[in-house]
Amino acid sequence: MRRWMRKDERMTMRTKPIDRAKEVRAAAKRVPVNLSLPEGLVQELDLVSGARNRSSFVEEAVRRAIRRERLRVSIERTAGSLPDDRYPHWKTSEDVVAWVRQMRAEETRGPEGA
Repeated sequence: MRRWMRKDERMTMRTKPIDRAKEVRAAAKRVPVNLSLPEGLVQELDLVSGARNRSSFVEEAVRRAIRRERLRVSIERTAGSLPDDRYPHWKTSEDVVAWVRQMRAEETRGPEGA
Protein backbone atom coordinates (compact mmCIF):
# COMPACT_ATOMS: atom_id res chain seq x y z
CA MET A 1 0.00 0.00 0.00
CA ARG A 2 1.39 3.36 -1.05
CA ARG A 3 1.04 6.37 1.12
CA TRP A 4 0.66 9.57 -0.83
CA MET A 5 2.24 12.61 0.77
CA ARG A 6 1.10 16.15 0.51
CA LYS A 7 3.42 18.43 -1.43
CA ASP A 8 4.62 20.20 1.73
CA GLU A 9 5.54 16.84 3.34
CA ARG A 10 7.78 15.69 0.50
CA MET A 11 11.51 15.82 0.86
CA THR A 12 13.44 17.74 -1.73
CA MET A 13 16.33 16.05 -3.52
CA ARG A 14 19.62 17.91 -3.63
CA THR A 15 21.31 18.07 -7.00
CA LYS A 16 24.65 19.37 -5.67
CA PRO A 17 26.67 17.99 -2.75
CA ILE A 18 26.56 20.00 0.45
CA ASP A 19 29.77 21.95 1.05
CA ARG A 20 30.14 21.91 4.84
CA ALA A 21 33.41 23.83 4.65
CA LYS A 22 31.57 26.63 2.88
CA GLU A 23 29.04 26.78 5.72
CA VAL A 24 31.88 27.08 8.24
CA ARG A 25 33.58 29.81 6.20
CA ALA A 26 30.30 31.70 5.91
CA ALA A 27 29.86 31.59 9.69
CA ALA A 28 33.38 32.97 10.30
CA LYS A 29 33.70 36.67 10.96
CA ARG A 30 34.37 38.52 7.74
CA VAL A 31 36.99 41.27 7.61
CA PRO A 32 36.98 43.67 4.66
CA VAL A 33 40.33 43.84 2.87
CA ASN A 34 41.41 46.29 0.21
CA LEU A 35 43.58 44.72 -2.50
CA SER A 36 45.12 46.45 -5.48
CA LEU A 37 45.34 44.22 -8.53
CA PRO A 38 46.22 44.92 -12.16
CA GLU A 39 43.17 45.82 -14.23
CA GLY A 40 43.69 42.92 -16.62
CA LEU A 41 43.82 40.45 -13.76
CA VAL A 42 40.55 41.79 -12.34
CA GLN A 43 38.93 41.42 -15.77
CA GLU A 44 40.10 37.79 -15.95
CA LEU A 45 38.87 37.23 -12.39
CA ASP A 46 35.43 38.53 -13.34
CA LEU A 47 35.35 36.27 -16.41
CA VAL A 48 36.18 33.20 -14.33
CA SER A 49 34.26 33.91 -11.14
CA GLY A 50 31.66 36.48 -12.11
CA ALA A 51 31.76 40.02 -10.77
CA ARG A 52 29.55 39.14 -7.77
CA ASN A 53 31.69 36.15 -6.72
CA ARG A 54 35.13 37.75 -6.52
CA SER A 55 35.50 37.40 -2.76
CA SER A 56 34.65 33.70 -2.58
CA PHE A 57 36.87 32.92 -5.58
CA VAL A 58 39.83 34.85 -4.13
CA GLU A 59 39.21 33.30 -0.70
CA GLU A 60 39.45 29.78 -2.11
CA ALA A 61 42.55 30.67 -4.16
CA VAL A 62 44.28 32.13 -1.09
CA ARG A 63 43.37 29.05 0.99
CA ARG A 64 44.93 26.79 -1.67
CA ALA A 65 48.04 28.97 -1.89
CA ILE A 66 48.47 28.90 1.90
CA ARG A 67 48.08 25.10 2.02
CA ARG A 68 50.64 24.74 -0.76
CA GLU A 69 53.09 27.12 0.95
CA ARG A 70 52.76 25.25 4.26
CA LEU A 71 53.48 21.98 2.46
CA ARG A 72 56.53 23.51 0.74
CA VAL A 73 57.91 24.76 4.07
CA SER A 74 57.32 21.34 5.69
CA ILE A 75 59.08 19.57 2.83
CA GLU A 76 62.07 21.93 3.06
CA ARG A 77 62.30 21.46 6.85
CA THR A 78 62.32 17.67 6.59
CA ALA A 79 64.49 17.37 3.48
CA GLY A 80 67.49 15.13 4.16
CA SER A 81 66.01 13.63 7.33
CA LEU A 82 66.00 10.09 5.90
CA PRO A 83 69.32 8.27 5.60
CA ASP A 84 70.36 7.76 1.98
CA ASP A 85 71.61 4.21 2.54
CA ARG A 86 68.12 2.99 3.59
CA TYR A 87 66.34 4.52 0.57
CA PRO A 88 68.54 4.05 -2.50
CA HIS A 89 65.41 3.92 -4.71
CA TRP A 90 64.82 7.64 -3.94
CA LYS A 91 68.28 8.83 -4.98
CA THR A 92 67.27 10.37 -8.32
CA SER A 93 63.92 11.32 -9.82
CA GLU A 94 64.32 8.49 -12.35
CA ASP A 95 64.83 6.02 -9.48
CA VAL A 96 61.67 7.32 -7.79
CA VAL A 97 59.65 6.91 -11.00
CA ALA A 98 60.90 3.32 -11.40
CA TRP A 99 60.12 2.57 -7.74
CA VAL A 100 56.57 3.99 -8.02
CA ARG A 101 55.91 1.97 -11.18
CA GLN A 102 57.16 -1.17 -9.47
CA MET A 103 54.95 -0.55 -6.44
CA ARG A 104 51.90 0.07 -8.63
CA ALA A 105 52.62 -3.08 -10.63
CA GLU A 106 52.77 -5.10 -7.40
CA GLU A 107 49.38 -3.67 -6.35
CA THR A 108 47.90 -4.68 -9.69
CA ARG A 109 49.46 -8.14 -9.96
CA GLY A 110 49.87 -8.91 -6.31
CA PRO A 111 53.19 -9.65 -4.60
CA GLU A 112 53.57 -13.10 -6.17
CA GLY A 113 52.96 -11.80 -9.69
CA ALA A 114 49.66 -13.70 -9.92
